[in-house]
Amino acid sequence: MLATSCCWLPLLAVLLGGATGLLGLSESFEKYSGVFMLIGGGMFALGAYQYYTKRKAKNQPMEVKLQSTITCPECGHKKEETMPTNACQFFYDCEKCKKVLKPLEGDCCVYCSYGSIKCPPIQQGENCC
Repeated sequence: MLATSCCWLPLLAVLLGGATGLLGLSESFEKYSGVFMLIGGGMFALGAYQYYTKRKAKNQPMEVKLQSTITCPECGHKKEETMPTNACQFFYDCEKCKKVLKPLEGDCCVYCSYGSIKCPPIQQGENCC
């Protein structure tokens, strides 16, 4: 939903800007034509800027972070780990209390449940495992 709604915002700003600018040219609103033209030009520029930045961001590769700090829910021990890129990690042994961590319901791996950064597939917006 977010992907489709973000594309309508620049288009809407351009259309409203153009309509407002045309309204400024109308004879019945001659007294306010300068204001309408200014608002229309501003909205048109805003729409063009938003379209350009969204288009540019779409073409940029997403940087995936591989370092995540896992926090044990039992003892609170924290340790920075490097996440695997080719598999999910379902189990993690806490160094301090020796508890075996498993993903929480709805999460794909221990990094998504207990890590400071989600796993690489989730960061990229993909399904994990």
